[in-house]
Parts: sequence; C-alpha cells; structure tokens
Amino acid sequence: MSVLEQEEIKLEHYGEAIRYMDNAKEYLKNAKKEGNYYQDKKYVKTACGTAYNGLLEGLDGFLKLKDITPKGKERKTIEYYQRNVTKIDKKLLNTLISAYQILHLWGYYDGIKDARVVKLGFDQAYTLINKIKPSNIPLSSRATLSSTLSAHDG
Repeated sequence: MSVLEQEEIKLEHYGEAIRYMDNAKEYLKNAKKEGNYYQDKKYVKTACGTAYNGLLEGLDGFLKLKDITPKGKERKTIEYYQRNVTKIDKKLLNTLISAYQILHLWGYYDGIKDARVVKLGFDQAYTLINKIKPSNIPLSSRATLSSTLSAHDG
C-alpha cells in the first residue's frame, strides 16, 4: 500500500471518527452536568454509543492500514477487534478494553452518569482515533475538516 493510499485511509476514517466524537459531545451537552454527574441518562447513553461508534471507525482505519479486514462474512465483534489489535499493539489493547467497558457497557448500556468516567472513556477513544490521524492533510480536504482537526490536535 502506497503512502498516498495510507493517507487517504487515515483521512477518511479519522474524519468520520472525529465527526462521531463531535456529535457525541453535543449529545452530552443535553445531559445537563451538575458537579461531577450528568442528570439525563438518555443523553449519556446516546453520547457514549456515538463515541463508541467513532472509536470503531478509527479502529477500522487502523486495522485497514495494517491490511487486516474481516474474512468472508465475519462480523466485527469486540472479540474481532481485540484479537486483531493484540497482534499489532498489546498496549493499545488495554486502551480498547477500557474504552469498550466505559463507552459501550457502562455508558451505552447502563447510562453511567459519572462525568469523570465518561470523560475517561472519551479520552480512551481519542487515544485510539489519534493512531490514524493523518500526517499531512491535503489542502483540498482541509476546508471540510479544518474545524474538527484543529479542535483535536494532540
């Protein structure tokens, strides 16, 4: 795979993952945070589910860059992601497991209201997504992604 093809994959998946994360942050605003707790579980669930989908979008790009794709009709379950991330980066596996537990299980399913826990899940998602951050974004694409990319440098 050429460097240009790699950058195109990064640009596509990173941009979409950040779009999910931006949407998730908007949902959290509706959850009305008081102190360290959100007040509306419905919006926390929606936000965490959306952030988790952003994480998966980033992981899909990460695995695609490593030439890993599902075999035949294989579904992309958490086990699929864990199995394949383990082959590449065992430290990243811990981040994935943590983000899965926080965003998908505790956030999406349980609607955890502790804002500190939700923030940790979002931070873990960004850690994974930033693994595919494009190194050089073409000028033609900057207009579309400029606001999201500048907000998430680092």
